Amino acid sequence: MSETLLTINNLHKTFGEKVVLDDISLEVHKGEVIVVIGPSGCGKSTFLRCINALEDIQGGEVLLDGEKVRKDAKNISQMRQRIGMVFQSYDLFPHKTVLQNITLAPIKVQKRDKKDAEKEALELLKKVGLEDRGNDYPRQLSGGQKQRVAIVRALCMHPEILLLDEITAALDPEMVREVLDVVLNLAKQGSTMLIVTHEMAFARAIADRVIFLENGVIVEESANPEEFFEKPETERAAKFLKTFEFERE
Repeated sequence: MSETLLTINNLHKTFGEKVVLDDISLEVHKGEVIVVIGPSGCGKSTFLRCINALEDIQGGEVLLDGEKVRKDAKNISQMRQRIGMVFQSYDLFPHKTVLQNITLAPIKVQKRDKKDAEKEALELLKKVGLEDRGNDYPRQLSGGQKQRVAIVRALCMHPEILLLDEITAALDPEMVREVLDVVLNLAKQGSTMLIVTHEMAFARAIADRVIFLENGVIVEESANPEEFFEKPETERAAKFLKTFEFERE
């Protein structure tokens, strides 16, 4: 087993009196791709946001290489650089070019040389098929192109783990494939990822491990994705999966 990169112990999250995450524990190993699935409102996105301290937690802990990730930690900015996140809403600055969007944080936050940051950004854009769009503005891009830029922006910070939160949810169906292909390539390159998705065929193709979440609790966890999607152990997971049609090879 590869080294443990991220450890989540007894994570507890509430919004007021509502329990959103209830005693979640999980280990993520270097190079592993974990897919988190479950019905809407089950706590999937909140779970990712808790991992890099975008949400306060009411119990438990998140450890990156044994170091606590806390919102009030003095080094939280550095910790978040190590835990990259891509949201479904892109969050690109409309008044900045694609290249400026990607290099802003490496230059301002990591104090990297502008030319070096731009060179890497252009190399990454080429890998996602957008090498000629560096000087364009977000308004000139399709949804799928914007999401690919958002992924490149996260990668340019050299994160140790990448959190992907429903990154195709806001896309038209024909744009979904181009984004998922980028993520599949990242997995092949050994990137460590935690992915929340409703794309079950994609989840089946990319996952090293599957987490089925409902009502803030891990109902089922499987290190054999094929077996999980063919014959889940819990009745609840089986019922959930029946609502989807899978792409078969």
